[in-house]
Amino acid sequence: MPDDDRRHRLPEAPDPLPVPVVDNHAHLDIVRDDGPSLPLEEAIGAAARVGVDRIVQIGCDVESARASVGMAHRFPGIVAGVALHPNEIPRLAARGALAEAYAAIDALAADPRVRVIGETGLDYYRTGPEGRDLQHEAFRWHIALAKRTGKVLQIHDRDAHADVLAILDGEGAPRHTVMHCFSGDMAFARACLERGFWLSFAGPVTFKNNHALRDALAVTPLDRVLIETDAPYLTPMPWRGAVNSSYLLPHTVRAAAGVLGVATATLCAAVSDTAERLYGPWWPAAANV
Repeated sequence: MPDDDRRHRLPEAPDPLPVPVVDNHAHLDIVRDDGPSLPLEEAIGAAARVGVDRIVQIGCDVESARASVGMAHRFPGIVAGVALHPNEIPRLAARGALAEAYAAIDALAADPRVRVIGETGLDYYRTGPEGRDLQHEAFRWHIALAKRTGKVLQIHDRDAHADVLAILDGEGAPRHTVMHCFSGDMAFARACLERGFWLSFAGPVTFKNNHALRDALAVTPLDRVLIETDAPYLTPMPWRGAVNSSYLLPHTVRAAAGVLGVATATLCAAVSDTAERLYGPWWPAAANV
């Protein structure tokens, strides 16, 4: 199907997964303008119907972080992550608003439905050399916040592998550190795994020519694997080019199971167990919140 056709229709729902699973990273509050998308409640319901019954909803600025916390209190299948995306940092600093934004994220991080500090990290693709020192400083601030609150750190790393590891090594990575939308090769995967990190794989692992990413997944132990959509972006095959949503996660799960040489049900159970260990219980009654 041509990309233009994909962009102008909602993808069909895949077959349900045999075991419920977690979407490790999504942006349910972001609406793309280049294709149709489901309203929030419909998106959550569509995901649940195919076995994606829990979602880590990530806020990347103060407004979306507040929205994410609100979603996590409204919907029991959602827990929240809060942070300032690395590309936001230079813009906030230019407006003189960075200190205020830090204070807001710090306050939101105390909420019991917030289980993640992230996404934070480095992005050398959209921010040039002039903004890197600010990104480094912000990354260190988020690392300290994750360690102080005892919450999982989710890292955004785009074209910055060496510096991400250097800062984590220098600061001391939090006990629970996840490489969101892992984009490295086998060597980088092994470097992250040696440090005790978890690797979260998104739609690009299904792309035809992405052999290096599949090689990285292949060397990742089952109990270190997470699967995510990064919705509404990075839609997996066969719907690449369409607006992504959590209900499309089964495509990535099944592709990842094939790379790992395990049954789909085995991977689903492993991802679910790992997510519950990292983030704690989803359901408010179990979490006593």
